[in-house]
Amino acid sequence: MSKRREFLMQASAICGMLASSANAGAGELDGSDVLKARPESWPIPKIVAGVKIPDSKLATEATGFVRGLSAPVVFNHVMRAYLFGELLGRAKGLKYDAELLYLGAVFHDLGQTEKFMGNQRFEVDGADAASAFLAARGMPKNLIEVVWDAVALHTSPGIVDRKRPEIALVSAGAGIDVGVRGNHLNKKDVDQVVQAFPRRSFKKEYQRVLAEIVSRKPQTAYGNFMSDIGKRHVPGFEAPNICDIIEAASFDE
Repeated sequence: MSKRREFLMQASAICGMLASSANAGAGELDGSDVLKARPESWPIPKIVAGVKIPDSKLATEATGFVRGLSAPVVFNHVMRAYLFGELLGRAKGLKYDAELLYLGAVFHDLGQTEKFMGNQRFEVDGADAASAFLAARGMPKNLIEVVWDAVALHTSPGIVDRKRPEIALVSAGAGIDVGVRGNHLNKKDVDQVVQAFPRRSFKKEYQRVLAEIVSRKPQTAYGNFMSDIGKRHVPGFEAPNICDIIEAASFDE
């Protein structure tokens, strides 16, 4: 077997190849503690920038659940994502269920916690965990599906934007906070959101969170933005090229 053919066959085995590359660099990444939750006791504000944070029994339980599991930089991010999504929805005059939007936002990075980091993409791990949480509390299946979509699709621009507002606004709010979407919100409102939920060196620390995820399960960083994180921050990471995978398919042409 030629070396090229051998390489192409290996490229088609995405999970195995990625896991191997990560093992070479995982020990070099100083981020093993970045996912640890450090629960804080400061009270969550009731209203921020004119937006009332949902405080029903279900919403309150969800907030406490996520806060107790998440690193502070991640928890503050999901709260800002909700508030930015709400502010954007209001600015656009959209009609939506604020509690469903809140649940989607507060759960959207649940897959970035130690407890729920499985072998799937973090978005799907989080969506499954959120669904289980809501099902245990009697939420109707059709509403759980809305939250599942909001969590699982929040990193899928161009697709999620076509979904109902409760789903699309989670992605939009998170995108504003990360910087992948334009921020056309009122500056005074944005400043109030950041004051209520500080960024905590977000630009640097959130990349560390994502890099640790790629280091632990590199097979999930293929065909999505996490491969960018791996290439920049995880020594030895190399995602297979789709061109090589197509050429390695078990057909003559």
